[in-house]
Amino acid sequence: MTTGNFTVNGRTYARPANPVVVICIDGSEPDYHIEAMAAGRMPWLSKVLEDEGTSWPAHCAMPALTNPNNVSIATGRPPAVHGISGNYIFDTGLGEEVLMNDKRFLRAPTVLAAANEAGLDVVVVTAKDKLRRLLGAGLVEEGPSLDGSGEFVPPSRRGICFSAEKADLATVEENGIGDVLALVGKPLPTVYSADLSEFALAAGLRILETRGADLMYLSLTDYIQHKNAPGTEAANDLYEKIDHYAGRLAGLGATVVLTADHGMSAKTDAQGRARVVFVEEEVRRILGVPADAEAEAEAEGLRVILPITDPYTVHHGALGSFASVYLPEGADRAATIDALRAIGGIQEVHGREEAVERFAQPADRIGDIVVLAEAGTALGRYPAWHDLSGLDAPLRSHGALGELQIPFLINRRLPEPEPLDEPYGDFAVIHNYDAFWVATTLVAQQESGTAHAH
Repeated sequence: MTTGNFTVNGRTYARPANPVVVICIDGSEPDYHIEAMAAGRMPWLSKVLEDEGTSWPAHCAMPALTNPNNVSIATGRPPAVHGISGNYIFDTGLGEEVLMNDKRFLRAPTVLAAANEAGLDVVVVTAKDKLRRLLGAGLVEEGPSLDGSGEFVPPSRRGICFSAEKADLATVEENGIGDVLALVGKPLPTVYSADLSEFALAAGLRILETRGADLMYLSLTDYIQHKNAPGTEAANDLYEKIDHYAGRLAGLGATVVLTADHGMSAKTDAQGRARVVFVEEEVRRILGVPADAEAEAEAEGLRVILPITDPYTVHHGALGSFASVYLPEGADRAATIDALRAIGGIQEVHGREEAVERFAQPADRIGDIVVLAEAGTALGRYPAWHDLSGLDAPLRSHGALGELQIPFLINRRLPEPEPLDEPYGDFAVIHNYDAFWVATTLVAQQESGTAHAH
């Protein structure tokens, strides 16, 4: 291995003495691993935390959604820096609602790309393919330049980046690796299954066993968490598998971090029925715009974006807990904010400027108003916009402050950082997007006796 550190997005990362593996457990509120450990289903993690490991209360980035947080972990910075504000946005330049899966939306290079350019062997395995192009930018294809110029440039050397969802299509030319199914020894998993996460973990393990890696990022799927509460058999079964693979990776000498992109909350009443505030319907009511087809012209310019929306909505019906509202020209924003704040189930409502400051958002990629639901409530647009036919379990979802708290676990004993000074959420000392810095720089400082957090 070459020596020396590398710097990206204003942070310096030490070249690790051992492989570093960051596992993002999608939708993992802390109770999932706590319940699984109590049930004896995570023996490796239980032993690690008793002996040489560390557990810290942590926050994810806002909104508490998949794309913004996976890119935050990959860049070491919040959405205000990297630009990914949701899974789905209103592109004001195009005047269209678009999925935010393409690397063209990135405004900062990743730690993964910088490590690759510094000569480290980097591996990324995602469960769903929607993250592959974002996380592979600068690693297996063009990505933002490390010099901050804003230009997109090809990597000078190639890493590995592929998804479990499309592992059968991975090639050396496009993904840095081929014949993945043969390597892993498992069939291609279906996208709506726990097998998708297990395949990503198994692929990471086999790559580390057979080829080695310096930095590895394994991003799972929250299919199980959307349907199953902490402590249930299905949840414990998944976390037992996570524990198994994390232990095997650690057995190969890896520094292993377990964290999450967001938590998960039940969005139902006592009878298990979805509790939903339909924001677009409410804003129409507040503005006095009739909610019928003839009123579409009058409502031109009114748009509600639910950034949880992605190609995989079967298990949540695009019902999250964070919404972005674009108002018609001339609408009274202050009055609309006040009226939204009075609705039951709404926790916070902010104008764009306040939301940018409070939640570290890119100003041009959120609406005039940002709406956050309470933990037990979901947000929708209007009833007809949502297809809930695929919901076969009581709704569990995410996006706002009720899903802010996440785990941060590492198989190294480290000094606890100072508490975060964010003006929201429960106590926390670290963000999920500090994962690679902790596993490289803070671990190196601890081993040299110079550790200081943040």
